[in-house]
Amino acid sequence: MRFLQEHRRSLRLGARDGVPIGLGYFAVAFSLGIAARNAGLTAIQGFFLSFFGMASAGEYAAITVIAANASYLEMALVTLITNARYLLMSFALSQRMDPAAPLRHRLFVGYSITDELFGIAVARPVPLDPWYCYGSYLVAIPCWASGTAVGVIAGNLLPARVVSALSVALFGMFIAVVVPPAKRDKVIGLFALLSFGASFAASRLLPMLSGGTRTILLTLLLSGLAATLFPVPDDTETQKEVDV
Repeated sequence: MRFLQEHRRSLRLGARDGVPIGLGYFAVAFSLGIAARNAGLTAIQGFFLSFFGMASAGEYAAITVIAANASYLEMALVTLITNARYLLMSFALSQRMDPAAPLRHRLFVGYSITDELFGIAVARPVPLDPWYCYGSYLVAIPCWASGTAVGVIAGNLLPARVVSALSVALFGMFIAVVVPPAKRDKVIGLFALLSFGASFAASRLLPMLSGGTRTILLTLLLSGLAATLFPVPDDTETQKEVDV
């Protein structure tokens, strides 16, 4: 009985903390729904895309591939590369759980993780109760999926000029994501600019490749180049330098 009460409390806390995230998700997903509508997706398709995808950049990459009539393999690869960071987040949360926690909880928590939901979960005391994550998921994920569906519906009802204007909002979201870390780290800013230039050059020099293939190649090339030239020191190396 005590364990059930603790899980219920964690579920309520997660749902409470997920409310502001869910509201923000709904607004952002609305713009994603506009992009999905422009790619020919219905409201139901957009809903399930966001419900099971749960990643703004990954979903937009998938929508771009869908609009280009690319293969399933390209869609799988571009989504895997774009969402690779969630693998690290899942590992981090799994390590914060009780060692005796069942595998199913680790899988469920890892499958539904997003940047913001990871942020509130990693701030919880150790061991992390997976029911806290479930509570935040129950609020945030339906808001994200519903926002996408509403965006598709609005795109079908609004005039073409308004839809075209709203399509720009999604790019504004990506700019808002990139600019703050680019201000803190010049390397991120440099490679963000390089990615813009490389994408434009690839579209002119490699027109025989699809947009999804170019995205995959440029992502691997630029991320590998950044990791090679500007590696991030691990905590142990940083601590040794401080101790010296």
